[in-house]
Amino acid sequence: MRRRRLAAALPAVLLAACAQPPRAVAPDVVAGRLAVQVDAFNEAPARSFSAAFELQGNAERGQLQLTSPLGTVLARAQWMPGQALLQTSQGESRDSSLDALSERMLGEPMPLAALIEWLHGRPWPGAPVQRLADGFEQMGWRIDLSRYGDGVLLAQRSQQPAIGVRARLDQNP
Repeated sequence: MRRRRLAAALPAVLLAACAQPPRAVAPDVVAGRLAVQVDAFNEAPARSFSAAFELQGNAERGQLQLTSPLGTVLARAQWMPGQALLQTSQGESRDSSLDALSERMLGEPMPLAALIEWLHGRPWPGAPVQRLADGFEQMGWRIDLSRYGDGVLLAQRSQQPAIGVRARLDQNP
């Protein structure tokens, strides 16, 4: 009887021994949902974009993946000093900087290097900052951190065309 119990338990023990512990999320990974809205300006119509995102790295070196609600990868971007690569269903394109890549990826120049820091709830060290009670202003953008504890970050640029960015973070970085 005892041998039968041991024999019955052996497969479970072997499976448990082969199981890998859950992967820990790297501390520099930020994930969630991102919505970008660009107001109409001159002849350009209003545009909006929404996707799940996973961002790893920093302004100097990193990668960003944007995914549709159905799980389709919309774009992958990788950057390092002097080089940025964007992969979409239309192919690959290379740029010399993260800023040039942001314009190609989002259709409007956005300070992606700063956005990386903003998603961590802090100003970008590469530009002056004005502190506010509920966030800060930097490079013509107002960063609202009033709901950051709930995983929500709002960034708005009032300069035309006005741009609004809303990030819903899976967990606070």
